[in-house]
Amino acid sequence: MSFLWTSEEMTAVMGGRPVGALPEGITGISIDSRSIGEGEAFFAIKGDRVDGHDYAGIAVANGASLIVISEGKLPALGRLTVPMIVVEDVLVALGRLAVASRERSRAQIVAVTGSVGKTTTKEMLRQVLAPSGKVHAAVASFNNHWGVPLTLARMPADADFGVFEIGMNHAGEITPLVKMVKPHVAIITTIAAAHLGHFKDLEEIAAAKAEIFDGVVEGGVAVLNRDIKQYEFLAERAEQAGVARICSFGQHAKADFRLADFEGDGESSTIWAVLDGETREVKIAAPGRHIAENAMAALAACDLVQADMDLAIEALGGLKAVKGRGQRHRRKIADGYFTLIDESYNANPASMRAAIALLASTAPQLTGRRIAVLGDMLEMGEFSAQVHDELGGPLLAAGIEHVWLAGKEMAVLRDALPESVQVEYREQTSDLVDYVVHAVAPGDVVMVKSSLGLGFGKIVSALLDNYPAFSDTDNQL
Repeated sequence: MSFLWTSEEMTAVMGGRPVGALPEGITGISIDSRSIGEGEAFFAIKGDRVDGHDYAGIAVANGASLIVISEGKLPALGRLTVPMIVVEDVLVALGRLAVASRERSRAQIVAVTGSVGKTTTKEMLRQVLAPSGKVHAAVASFNNHWGVPLTLARMPADADFGVFEIGMNHAGEITPLVKMVKPHVAIITTIAAAHLGHFKDLEEIAAAKAEIFDGVVEGGVAVLNRDIKQYEFLAERAEQAGVARICSFGQHAKADFRLADFEGDGESSTIWAVLDGETREVKIAAPGRHIAENAMAALAACDLVQADMDLAIEALGGLKAVKGRGQRHRRKIADGYFTLIDESYNANPASMRAAIALLASTAPQLTGRRIAVLGDMLEMGEFSAQVHDELGGPLLAAGIEHVWLAGKEMAVLRDALPESVQVEYREQTSDLVDYVVHAVAPGDVVMVKSSLGLGFGKIVSALLDNYPAFSDTDNQL
């Protein structure tokens, strides 16, 4: 059997103490007792809301062959008959295992940060690198102080490529994570007003994102968006951090990987990309200019890690949108269907504008409507009222005449929209769910977007639960 880690390696690296007869090795690592697989190790991490030690018994019942717990919890868990590695602090031990994983790896490592597009770019890289070798990348948005070390510790020793998403809410959070990851290529997708409540301005956000350069290996490359105002600032920060080479992507005439032209509709996109001096036509099986921009960053990284570019371009033709980030569903209703665009994972001013543009590019059927279902953008601080008010402009410019809102901050947008826009407003997300489910009609295009804390995933789930999938064999409108 092929092990991710032997128990001997894990114990030594983490400075742990074995209790019981440890298995020869483990096949995987989990911090979720519900989804752990047979032969995996359960790390009982203590988080802000829950303590993994409280779920160790469930993890064992679900197949964990080994649990990693803190010394202080051993008396309470001593009744469990599963083998254990006991450490002082489980998260610190996971970090040590992550560092050891990076040290043993011969993979080309790409790290991605940015205010918008991190997860989408990470998923693109997973797909476009796959034809060139074995790719390891995070599941979901594992981009924080536990998600990054968990992803790194899970990386197989024989991976050819590793792709890591690194996020932050405050200054200083990226540095320790990127020093674990040690990327060969560091991408900053863009700088925008995300987490603005924790920063004075966009330059402070750019400075925090620039921490990704602190971990770039000797001879590594920074990949920057040439179209943003902060490009020169970021390039200077990369040079100061000792990054050997700076490459750029975007529509800018001097971009190293240039987006020469773009065509798109509500289902897909075509871009003309100048790569190594040659213009290539690239089909992308996902809509939106923002997706095209992320694709340029992904193609740049592919080139820099010497992946097969022809196969990478071909892979973009099969790109699938990520749940909560533009995933589309056609659901049967009456004699036709409506289209659901799921953008429910998160939101900031830049991603809201991109999602509104995506809605505008998607044509309703017959008498259907374009409907924006929007919730609060969180962590905007003193700028909150302003950024919510400013969403009115993009909605009106896009011709969106039906806007359904929830959240205390969205009351500002409700009051800013003219009478020509049909607005439905509820303070609580739960109160909007029932309205959306019953108000949707055949031919509609419904785009759902909010910050994660608003729980707009409930709206998406309710629509999917109440309406079956529509297929081309069903009667069409």
